[in-house]
Amino acid sequence: MRIAFHINFSGQCEEAFEFYQAILGGETKFLSYENSPAKESTPLAWRKKIVHGSFTLNDMEIAGADVLPGQYYEPKGFQLLLQLTSEAESQCIVSAFSEGGCITMALQKTFWSPCYDIVVDRFGIPWEINCAEAQTCYSVLQFLP
Repeated sequence: MRIAFHINFSGQCEEAFEFYQAILGGETKFLSYENSPAKESTPLAWRKKIVHGSFTLNDMEIAGADVLPGQYYEPKGFQLLLQLTSEAESQCIVSAFSEGGCITMALQKTFWSPCYDIVVDRFGIPWEINCAEAQTCYSVLQFLP
């Protein structure tokens, strides 16, 4: 048995998973409504949207779909956690994920991590960026005037 995540999108599943693949690596797969048994019951304008997608990185999978119009709700009550090993990697990912999104907690030292950040990407998905290697991570706050 294993646990995976499933994220609903309002029409950007393919774009989001391709973005994650470009930034993080991994692999994506997609099945559109058009190529599924749901084709006939799906609005014509929505048939090229994703009924099931997957983004796989190492041994972890995030599944996703474009829910039908009127059925989408913004994600609440969770954050996807990326465990990284360097400040440089953390800064790079925060920078990419914050384009068109927003940083809700700036990269900083916490009692559990030498550098930690919370960012909501342009698709509305909340991410925690957590650096685990103390020797290479520093709080960006120490560089501010």
